[in-house]
Amino acid sequence: MAAIKQLAAVTRSGTGKGAARSVRREGRVPAVIYGGGEVPEPISVEFKDINKLIYAGHFLTTIFELDIAGRTERVLPRDYQLDVVTDKPVHVDFLRLRAGSRVRIGVPVHVVNREASPGLKRGGTVNLVLHSLELLVPADAIPDSVTIDLTGLDFHDSVHIKDLKLPEGARPADTTSNYTIITIVPPTTYQEDPAAVAAAAAAAPAKSAAPAKAAAPAKGAAPAKGAAPAKGAAPAKAAAKPAAKK
Repeated sequence: MAAIKQLAAVTRSGTGKGAARSVRREGRVPAVIYGGGEVPEPISVEFKDINKLIYAGHFLTTIFELDIAGRTERVLPRDYQLDVVTDKPVHVDFLRLRAGSRVRIGVPVHVVNREASPGLKRGGTVNLVLHSLELLVPADAIPDSVTIDLTGLDFHDSVHIKDLKLPEGARPADTTSNYTIITIVPPTTYQEDPAAVAAAAAAAPAKSAAPAKAAAPAKGAAPAKGAAPAKGAAPAKAAAKPAAKK
């Protein structure tokens, strides 16, 4: 079950952009609590507290008990907005949690026993198709994560939602399909066994050597004495006769 954390808050009377800016100038972050069959309640929380909690991780899956002027309100963060320039929180939405109610929430997926997966031992990798699962869970028993055991998984093996044993009281938000969560992917290149490669090379017959081609005469070179003129070549001109003596 997710741990319950404490957070101080105060009510705020004004709503709208002007009132929100005034709250931020005081070093606080405007927020609202809604749900539970009651009207939304505007509140504010300390900037330094909420900023630290958001960037610590798992903020949207953590249950908080808000202390509002001595009154305790159990809530779950449903959304928050960050400044587009500074990435600082500027608003938070909290959902009231009532006993017996259920909430739809994304629960992180964790994998264990990697060393017991034959596929991973042979160089494969885990393809995490879904990093979190959308589940319907009791409001007072939100799980920290869903664990998947990789023991015995080989290349191309997959784990689907219906293969999992979910935490007590949890069920998939989508019950219409048996979607894939992870698969074991083989490496893109295999390392062949050296002994098998050597045996295959020894068994293959040697290729007969092709006869060497006769070398062509160099361009412009005179043909050897007695050799027939090349096909299409013009006959050599006869030598000029000596001039007659006068």
